[in-house]
Amino acid sequence: MPLAIDNIRVGRVYRLVNYGEIRMLEIMERTGRENFRVKDLDTLEYYELEELLRWGKGKDYDLDEIR
Repeated sequence: MPLAIDNIRVGRVYRLVNYGEIRMLEIMERTGRENFRVKDLDTLEYYELEELLRWGKGKDYDLDEIR
């Protein structure tokens, strides 16, 4: 069962699966009530979590804390 956005913590690493894409994300800072600045640990790019979920959550959506 995926974590709720409310349970995300700054400094932790999460695995996000959505529409077949798997991303390892480190949460850098909270930028809004339900938005975070994240670092993709595979490409080292920075995103807003909102950008990754902009088009909705697919049937395979999963968000799990790794460390």
